[in-house]
Amino acid sequence: MPSAGIAPRRAVQLAALFAMMVAFTAQLVGALLPVIPLFIAASVVNLGLDLVLQHKQPGLLAVLGRIRFDVTVRQLLRDMLILVGLLHIDGINPLEEQAPLTITLLLFYGTHFVCQAVAVLVRRTRSLPFVTRNIDASALRLCDAPPRILSRQTGRRLLRFSVPTTVGMMLTAITTDAYWGGIGLAVSLTLSAGGTLYLGTWLLPKKRVASEKQALAWLDDWLAEYRPTVGMYFSGGSSSAYQANMWLSTLASLDGNPIIVLRERFMVQKIEATDVPIVCIPKVANLMRLEHSTLKVLLHPANSGKTSQILRIPSIKHAFTNHGESDKLSSCNPYAKAYDEVWVAGPAARDRYQLADIGVEDKDVIEVGRPQLAPIRPYAGAPAGRMTTVLYAPTWEGWDGNPGNTSVILAGENIVRELLADENVQLLYKPHPMTGSVDPRAGAANTRIQAMITEANTRRSGERPGPEAAAELARRAEELSALTTSAFRKSADELERMGLQGTPEEGRAAAVEAAVTAWEAAYWNSFPRWEHRIITTARPGIFSCFNQADVLISDVSSVVSDYLSSEKPYAVANTSGMSEDDFRANFPTVRAATILTPGAHEVAGLLDAVRNPERDTLAAERAELKEHLLGPSDPPSSVRFNQAALDLAAKADERRVRMENRLSGIPGQRSQEDVDASETAENEASGASDTTAAV
Repeated sequence: MPSAGIAPRRAVQLAALFAMMVAFTAQLVGALLPVIPLFIAASVVNLGLDLVLQHKQPGLLAVLGRIRFDVTVRQLLRDMLILVGLLHIDGINPLEEQAPLTITLLLFYGTHFVCQAVAVLVRRTRSLPFVTRNIDASALRLCDAPPRILSRQTGRRLLRFSVPTTVGMMLTAITTDAYWGGIGLAVSLTLSAGGTLYLGTWLLPKKRVASEKQALAWLDDWLAEYRPTVGMYFSGGSSSAYQANMWLSTLASLDGNPIIVLRERFMVQKIEATDVPIVCIPKVANLMRLEHSTLKVLLHPANSGKTSQILRIPSIKHAFTNHGESDKLSSCNPYAKAYDEVWVAGPAARDRYQLADIGVEDKDVIEVGRPQLAPIRPYAGAPAGRMTTVLYAPTWEGWDGNPGNTSVILAGENIVRELLADENVQLLYKPHPMTGSVDPRAGAANTRIQAMITEANTRRSGERPGPEAAAELARRAEELSALTTSAFRKSADELERMGLQGTPEEGRAAAVEAAVTAWEAAYWNSFPRWEHRIITTARPGIFSCFNQADVLISDVSSVVSDYLSSEKPYAVANTSGMSEDDFRANFPTVRAATILTPGAHEVAGLLDAVRNPERDTLAAERAELKEHLLGPSDPPSSVRFNQAALDLAAKADERRVRMENRLSGIPGQRSQEDVDASETAENEASGASDTTAAV
């Protein structure tokens, strides 16, 4: 998050905390003196402020909870101050009028704590040992979730149910008649007790989902029926889902029965629309059940701490596919030697692993190409028309602090300034989604770049698409949303979503693909060619941006390798501090690129070569480098990738046969086939004996 936006937000948070402390102080002063107008105003404002913060600043209130000043303590303090205030108001009898109010208030808090206990029990009964998507899990007796206000929003429930109490007490303070306080407390008590009883119905048999034992037995049965053969394993943070999403179409097209295995529950909803069955298994003990399934191959688009847990299953062969290839050291992580095979796009990556000398044997490196790149259109010559579209897609700063990782900090503003100075350039700016997550300077530079682009658009004008273009985009967006998202109630929990996201309709994947294509076309048609664009959303995707661009400017990253499949001109920023010769020698992906220094003075020459192909001296090198990086075009990458999966599955079968033969040769050890045959023979012999006895 850019630092420019942090200070105002913190100021608002500090102001809210200060206002709450002032409200408590004013309520105390108004109760003790007593000053009835101050007492009433402070009591109402105090509760209202807490209600607003519960919705607008829940993180701020979580901080108060860490210092033991949580919502229950705050509301209890407010109510105690109200009782103290009533004691000091003339005309209210403490014994005859206030005592019943106090007792009723205690009953209200009693039902609140009982409701909390019931909510914990309900949440536990509604937590299965796994989560599924694209699978019919109705046999698990899934049902709708209880209202969030009862089951998960403890603070909001207490505050909302306390509103009648506060209102009634304030009327009592004004009229000195305890009747109004009693009415308010009765309403709050009824709401709390009724809510507790209603929530408790989810503990009854008709609303209870399957137990953990029953659920795991169902999972075993489903695996036995579906018989998965190849899958993708993924674990990571919420911002890393793109690493898995880029492989969805490839996985779905493989021969066999594909499956996606996840480890984090939240990730189930982060995976984009796909027809492939998804199973999330958080616990290691339950994950080991895959060893007894028909799963033969797992593909790994990323390394994570939890990857080592699935690698413990010897019956499954594991291939590291990565989520992109670049010349950065992260593309040659020593962790790769833990996998059975490392699948790379072309010879360049094979050479990279051997040069890195990290323990990955050459025989385990399999060249499969990049099947996802099929939608990228090839180079079609110089830009058509007056405008030249430039895609600036810098990568993020990375974890190691290397200044050469991203151009945003040292060169980004200069690159953008040079591009904006050319009136015949349309700039598409698509920064990496993690820009600024490690180095605040990258986030600040990213903010300044976007401001530059926004300001440049104010200086441009021209004909714009008619309102029908915006209407078409809205229509396409609605169609796409209907296909790719599920309509969940606000109260829907994990199990309710499982029930709604069962077996997908036949042909949904093809419909989604067509809808995405239609949306992208409508998106690009919705604004004029002279207008610069800042693209920070998942759609349009990077490949769609490739197809719009005449030239790419990026950093050393997988974006460059993927863009090369088009053979269009590209440039790479050198912010590493190396000389150009050393930069080209250390990073083969830039061999056919125009190299930009931090000052970006080379941008004008780059644009000239793009507009005049006869001056483009790197075209032949791009074609050669494309094959070196991505492998040959024939056979297609999709064919080679599928064959690699089949070959690795065959190795898994061979190992199983060897293990069965080995076990059958050990005294006291028999293969499963031997056990089944023995049991069959014993059953037949038993049946024959029974028949003889009957005769």
